[in-house]
Amino acid sequence: MSTNLIGLEKSGAQALAEQLNGLLANYQVLYMNVRGFHWNVQGANFFELHAKFEEIYDQLLIKVDELAERILTLGSQPLHGFSDYLVRSAIEEAKEVHDGHLAIENILSSYQRLLRLQRQILTAASELGDEGTVSLLSDYISQQEKESWMLAAYQGRRA
Repeated sequence: MSTNLIGLEKSGAQALAEQLNGLLANYQVLYMNVRGFHWNVQGANFFELHAKFEEIYDQLLIKVDELAERILTLGSQPLHGFSDYLVRSAIEEAKEVHDGHLAIENILSSYQRLLRLQRQILTAASELGDEGTVSLLSDYISQQEKESWMLAAYQGRRA
């Protein structure tokens, strides 16, 4: 069995990196969506949502970088073309969203997709013995579960 630099079986690490590239694509599209929500939100809740969306996109940007670096650590190349992201992402571009509640619903639905995808990748990483990826995704899942609850509560509904 051939292993990579960090001791993981090469073909398994390559397959995992491919899944992480799909996750990276979803994060990049969501990042740009939330950036747009931040820029374009209007209405009575402008100030609080403008600040909240900035907080969210700052967190997403950190995760984008961490995912790309994890893919590199696994011995693969992260996607870095936006056209590649649009093809690979299950999260679609959100354009011309000015209503804060619609923006939050978009974020919540995007988090649901991310959570499903991350749980699948976490299982594959665990089976490979890749504790680094497991730890990273566990943190993401925990944070997004809490954020989902809080955003749903803001919308006046249960998570």
